[in-house]
Amino acid sequence: MTDTSAPTRRAPDRIEIAPAAPAGAEGSGCHGGAETMRDAAKQAGNTEVLDRYEKDYPVGPHDQPQSMCPAFGSLRVGLRMRRTATILSGSACCVYGLTFTSHFYGARRSVGYVPFSSETLVTGKLFEDIKEAVEQMADPEKYDTIVVTNLCVPTASGVPLRLLPNSINGVRVIGIDVPGFGVPTHAEAKDVLAGAMLKFARQEAEQGPVAAPRERADKPSVTLLGEMFPADPIGIGQMLAPLGLAAGPVVPTREWRELYAALDGAVIAAIHPFYTASVREFEAAGRKVIGSAPVGRDGTAAWLQAIGEATGASADQIAAAQNAILPAITGALAAKPIRGRITVSGYEGSELLVARLLIESGADVPYVGTACPRTKWSDPDREWLEAKGVRVNFRASLEQDIAAVEEFGPDLSIGTTPVVQHAKAKGTPALYFTNLISARPLMGPAGAGSLAQVVNAALANKARFDRMTEFFEGVGEGYASGIWEDTPTDRPKFKQKYAAQNAMAAKAAEAVGS
Repeated sequence: MTDTSAPTRRAPDRIEIAPAAPAGAEGSGCHGGAETMRDAAKQAGNTEVLDRYEKDYPVGPHDQPQSMCPAFGSLRVGLRMRRTATILSGSACCVYGLTFTSHFYGARRSVGYVPFSSETLVTGKLFEDIKEAVEQMADPEKYDTIVVTNLCVPTASGVPLRLLPNSINGVRVIGIDVPGFGVPTHAEAKDVLAGAMLKFARQEAEQGPVAAPRERADKPSVTLLGEMFPADPIGIGQMLAPLGLAAGPVVPTREWRELYAALDGAVIAAIHPFYTASVREFEAAGRKVIGSAPVGRDGTAAWLQAIGEATGASADQIAAAQNAILPAITGALAAKPIRGRITVSGYEGSELLVARLLIESGADVPYVGTACPRTKWSDPDREWLEAKGVRVNFRASLEQDIAAVEEFGPDLSIGTTPVVQHAKAKGTPALYFTNLISARPLMGPAGAGSLAQVVNAALANKARFDRMTEFFEGVGEGYASGIWEDTPTDRPKFKQKYAAQNAMAAKAAEAVGS
């Protein structure tokens, strides 16, 4: 008989990582930290995937930047594609947050979810549940493709999506791992899925005839790599016409068969320069990749030159293309000047392009921070900006972006939500990059004047910020925030006392259960 008179201490509940997990891995659930989960994932058989991510998406010279869950990016790519179903496997809280955010940004379809427990995770039943879910959804009347995504815990546990069949009932099945401890930003997670789809499509095309795209240009096309404002591809097509070229599909695409047309492009324009996995597939298909974009006068002239040379256009054709568009861009820039000092930061990947356009519009831009990494396809923009005296910071952290606002004292700060919040708290006008800057054309004459209206309107708000700052002066912050009859007194000893009590309570709660 077991003696139950003396209390026994039960180990805290933990999600087991894998049946063969080494000693010490029992703390590797989603609370275990990035390094712990990364080690567990490698020991569970995902070394190849994580090594590829470390090479494709290096985090140096700075630590991983603060961004939303990276899986949001790949999820959005799948949800935007026609006849594509999406299944997530991960912690319920993560799936809830991802689906909520996706629908907030306009998703109009359901997201599949395969839940798990400690038992299904360590016994391998989770993989069988995923396979069963895919089999139930694989209806060729509804879908061309099903995308299955492992989030952090299934990736750390080694759930082997690579063992899923390539197709079921004629429906393609693509499994990807998008852990927060392996993919730095949601922008790069878009590349994870886009690259996986391009690889699948390229292998299909190598095996035989494939479905023709709904729309196909009657001349060689330029594939555009990176999400952009819908009007930009139209403007790019007009710029390319004198070169005998057309604007091709935009990758990530909105339909599977567009992937074949993208792979068939005469040249690939890496408008967003961080799509490393996608570039690898284009280069495997024998395509040349060109960096930068037709932004501003200088950027457009250099980009048309590079595209023309890559496609064998004559010097006369390149000159004709430049002469046809550059005067209009010059006129648009002169018609809507921007005057003021502006810092730029964000995590979309187009931050350097926006900074170029602002500078050509007349703005003083001392700092550009991007959460994305430096690549050889961003070098043309980096070199142009640095020649203008701009500090370009790749893999920028929130703290560095805020420090730039403090250092340069801009008239306007363009950045992520916390950067905007910090600037406005200082009485500095600020604009949220994703919603207010990315939602405008950047290329050609349309892009040349597109930022001026919103930027100049924000610059003109400085007087309003000064009035608000003066009005709320003395309201207080921290322990004294709010409006009081008597000024509050800070009591640091109380804080220390309750902090110690909270720490003891947390330890006790972890050891509960006997």
